[in-house]
This record gives sequence, structure tokens and C-alpha cells, in this order.
Amino acid sequence: MSSVVITGIGELTTNDPAREGLLGLVEDAAVVLDGDTVVWVGPASEAPAADTAYDAGGRAVIPGYVDSHSHLVFTGDRSREFAARMTGEPYSAGGIRTTVAATRAAGDEQLVSHVARLVAEMRAQGTTSLEIKSGYGLSVHDEARSLAVARHFTEDTTFLGAHVVPSGTTPEDYVDLVTGPMLTAAAPHARWIDVFCEDGAFDVDQARAILTAGSDHGLRGRLHANQLTYGAGVKLAAELGLVAVDHCTYLADDDVSALADSGTIATLLPGVEFSTRHPYPDARALLDAGVRVAIASDCNPGSCFTSSMALCIALAVREMRMSPAEALHAATATGAAALDRDDVGVIAPGKRADLVLLDAPSYLHLAYRPGVPLVAGVWQGGRPVVPA
Repeated sequence: MSSVVITGIGELTTNDPAREGLLGLVEDAAVVLDGDTVVWVGPASEAPAADTAYDAGGRAVIPGYVDSHSHLVFTGDRSREFAARMTGEPYSAGGIRTTVAATRAAGDEQLVSHVARLVAEMRAQGTTSLEIKSGYGLSVHDEARSLAVARHFTEDTTFLGAHVVPSGTTPEDYVDLVTGPMLTAAAPHARWIDVFCEDGAFDVDQARAILTAGSDHGLRGRLHANQLTYGAGVKLAAELGLVAVDHCTYLADDDVSALADSGTIATLLPGVEFSTRHPYPDARALLDAGVRVAIASDCNPGSCFTSSMALCIALAVREMRMSPAEALHAATATGAAALDRDDVGVIAPGKRADLVLLDAPSYLHLAYRPGVPLVAGVWQGGRPVVPA
């Protein structure tokens, strides 16, 4: 691959901690890519020569979004469930079983095609790194094949056999299955293990047992917690020193303190609250307490069928009291940290060349112009993938 210099960048968000400010902004900037790596960042007037040049025309450039929480391996449609919620019916985890039935009935080619469509949709909106969970198979065969499908698209795959207890079994028997044959079949295809620790799903003791079994198989732990009500899941994540705990909608003061003390990242999913009408998490309280906050889409067919990280940024600013800079950082650099990645989410020498060109003069337009398609170009691993 040849080197490329992107010049004429009006405002460059680097997220480089070596630069001033949270976003490490550089005005009138240039970036040089060599193969799949960033090799130089600085003022356009000082940019070294490269094999080819691209003029950004004064537009802003940001790191590619890192979506650290998604559920893309599924088939079926739950739009009527969404419509019912919008007319007053409360959300519960029961709709997951509807998707499980549809996903089990789908062939491998159908699942691959469906995930490919959603990944392309994400890429067109600036997402260049993502995590994908299983969780709509809930059998040994279907969880393993869901993860095998996900591995076509990302190395950050997560075994979520502990999504809900499927029909026809008891919680005790299903936990034995998840920590036994299902985990053995799923582990070769996964990097992470996750549990939906919530009323109607799995309690803290069950979650602890599942995460411990996953660790014994070499899988890193993650957790869905405190989405539907207050509970002990966030404290469990902090106690275990998990990299991240996701949702964090209902937090008591001691939950916030536990997160701050442990260093566990709170991954907030504002698209879920938009789609379920639950209250939005208080990101401001978390940040003010010193908790690191990430933002992800939670793209899934039930509680949040959006793939738009830009929408999540706008919601975080408007509804969760984050500044535009904090929200963008949460959707890029802290999203990468939530996946224990240091190669993405930052535009700096030695990092992967994932960049998004905005048809706007500043990243501020992500929240200032909600719903407007601002992505004018995407480089993923140094290759221009949007426009294709």
C-alpha cells in the first residue's frame, strides 16, 4: 500500500493525550497514512510528502467511532414491539425470546448477510471498530455459530449465552449449560464473555459464576447491569475489576463510588433510553465523580435498533449532560478503552489509520446538527471505504 497525505483539514480531533485538551485538537492540520497506520500528524504547512494526496477542503476529521456494544447476529423484526412501547407498554427482556426463535431458524448465509448489511450501515456512518455479541442462539450450536459469524467482521466478539433463560429449562440447569458445554463450544470464537445481570435475566451469584467460568476459559468479562432497575450488577463489575460495565441507567451513589474506585468504565447506551423511554443515565454525575464514560449503540432488534453513533452522541449531549467534546471522546477513545484497545480511537503516529471526514467545519456539528448525514469520507485501516 502507498502512503497518503490528507491535507486541508480545518479541525482535526486526535484524542492524543500528548496534545492539549481532551480532544487534542489541531487546526489547519494534515495526517499522513502509510499502509494501515498513521505515521505523521501536524500542521498542514509542515506535512511531509506522500505518494498521493487528498484535500479535505477545510472539513473536520475525527477518529473512527469505536462501538463497544452491539448485538448484530440475529434475524427477525420487532418493530411492533417498539410501536407498543411508544403507546405505553413497558419494555421487559421477554422480547429477546422472539428474536431467539427467528435466529435459530435462520441459515448461516442469512445470518452472515444480515450482519454484513448492518456493519456496512455502521461503516457508512463512521464506525470503524466494533464489538459484536452472541445471545440470540441460546443453545450450544446456535451460540457457537453466532460467534463464528461475528468473527467474520471483528475480533471483539462476546459470548452472551447468558442473555435470558430460554423456554423449556430452569435457571439452574441453564447456568450449568452456559458454564459447561456452551462455553466450551463458544470460547474458541470469542474474546469476551458477558451476562445480562438484571431482574428477569440472571442474578449476581449466577453472573459471578458465569464470568468466573469464562475467565477459566481465557475470556475477559463484561456485564450488562442496572438497565431496568437498581441492582447489584454494577458493584459486581467493580468488585471483579471488569474493564467495562454497560447500561448503568439506574445508579445509586455507592454504585458511582464503586466505579470511580475500581476504574471500571461505564458504557452508556442512550439509544436504548430513546427507544424504551426509561430515564437517561446521568453521565454528568459519573464524569464529575471521576468515572470514565464510553458511549456505544447497543444496536439490537428489540430495545435499540439504531446503528448511529452520531445519534448517540447527540443524545448524550442533549439528554445526559455531556459536553460535545466529552461525548465524542466517549464514542472514540473511551470506547476503545472499553474494549481494552489502544490502537484505535486516536489519530496519532503508530495508531491504526481509521479516520472520518465530516462535511462540517467542526466536530461540534455532530450534536449541533442531529440527524444530518455529515460523513463525507471514511478511511478504515488506511483504505478509503466511504465513498466505496
